[in-house]
Amino acid sequence: MQIKVCGLREPDNIAEISLLGIDYMGFIFYEKSSRNFDVFASIPSFPNIKKVGVFVNSEIDFVLQMFEEKKIDYLQLHGQENVAYCEQLKKAGAGIIKVFSVGEDFDFEQTKPYASVCDYFLFDTKGKRPGGNGIVFNWQLLTHYDADVPFFLSGGIGPESVSAIKALHLEKLHAIDVNSKFEMKPARKDVGQLKKFIHELRN
Repeated sequence: MQIKVCGLREPDNIAEISLLGIDYMGFIFYEKSSRNFDVFASIPSFPNIKKVGVFVNSEIDFVLQMFEEKKIDYLQLHGQENVAYCEQLKKAGAGIIKVFSVGEDFDFEQTKPYASVCDYFLFDTKGKRPGGNGIVFNWQLLTHYDADVPFFLSGGIGPESVSAIKALHLEKLHAIDVNSKFEMKPARKDVGQLKKFIHELRN
């Protein structure tokens, strides 16, 4: 099971988390977020960890600038970005993760137009904010997903979620995405809790 830790910002915290065997680090470029990453700061590179830049309805020129300057591997699009928007970023060489906010009435058919321009989808909980709501959606809804694009699972996943994740048998589940439930404060993660969670999930 691959792991993404999102909403990182503090250099010492990032360095510690890089040693936990995770696969993706997420950096949020959204001014309304309490985890917003400084556009003037550099993002360190680590072997075997992909860098993900998170954006919400951003101007495409800004996204491309961050992609190039920060040497980002994947662009995670958390707003109402359309297929053409994704396609333009894909042509620039970026990996694309398109986010869909899932509520009880979510129709997975709306993901299908994006299949040709996205490397992954990410299913998060529908809430007041674009992400980081700290709420789990009904994972049984994912049994209705029948597309070929693998996905990240996000939304309120915390230390207590291990057994529920292990009980999932979803062919296209690629990675678990964690954020707010492992925080001591916005953008600073509890390394001890993360280490325990990752160990329990993978053993």
